[in-house]
Amino acid sequence: MAPGVHTVAVIGTGKIGELMLSGLLRAGWPVDRLLATTRRTGRAEEIAARYGVRVVDNLTAVAEAEVLAVSVKPQDAGALLDEIGPKVPPEKLVVSLCAGLPTGFFARRLPEGTPVIRVMTNTPALVDEAMTAISAGSHATAAHLALAEEMFKPLGATIRVPESQQDAVTALSGSGPAYFYLLVEAMVDAGILLGLPRQVAHELIVQTAIGSATMLRDSGEHPVKLREAVTSPAGTTISAIRELEKHGVRAALLAALEAARDRAREIAAQSE
Repeated sequence: MAPGVHTVAVIGTGKIGELMLSGLLRAGWPVDRLLATTRRTGRAEEIAARYGVRVVDNLTAVAEAEVLAVSVKPQDAGALLDEIGPKVPPEKLVVSLCAGLPTGFFARRLPEGTPVIRVMTNTPALVDEAMTAISAGSHATAAHLALAEEMFKPLGATIRVPESQQDAVTALSGSGPAYFYLLVEAMVDAGILLGLPRQVAHELIVQTAIGSATMLRDSGEHPVKLREAVTSPAGTTISAIRELEKHGVRAALLAALEAARDRAREIAAQSE
């Protein structure tokens, strides 16, 4: 299955499925090459009206699409595969966006030889700035990986990783936007504590975050060097960093990401 325009069915068009659907459309993917499925009639009408795609049932999607992008909740994946698994021809490509579920979970429920690609993306896909990690299952080829990259590149950046690293990816970038939002929320509150109006504090922090991220991406410098450039001897920044270290912010982040990684593993174990 070489890269090119294929018919893609988004099975389970919730938040992540809708991100993918809208991204493909923004990138110019033909609307007549996209299908969607939903569990609720109201949601189906909403998706059809918003994007102009045809909303079908799961078995119709399996019959008509060349690529099945499964984006249901992990706990619902088993029931879905019980329904569609026997109907999936082994030449179809299955792309899983189900957090925590390994490709083996799908392989055991699909016909022998069905190629599966595991994907972890994140919500900045809404502004075409997602980070998407892609891993091949045992039957997926280089051409399948290339097709998956073609589908997700419109949403931002992509990277190939061994599947063994996907739980760490989930913890780091899949959940990552939430950590940044929490940090921004705390810094805005700190700005208010220091006497700034909320809107001013928000504007200062958001632009600082955008600028800092751009420098990290474009300068090629290690974050330590960029931090040191802001940290003058006996200055304000080092005083703040001392307090962050005193309160264990670095250790808290390490523990938080380990907890997210462990939860991803639990989800996989509970789905078996």
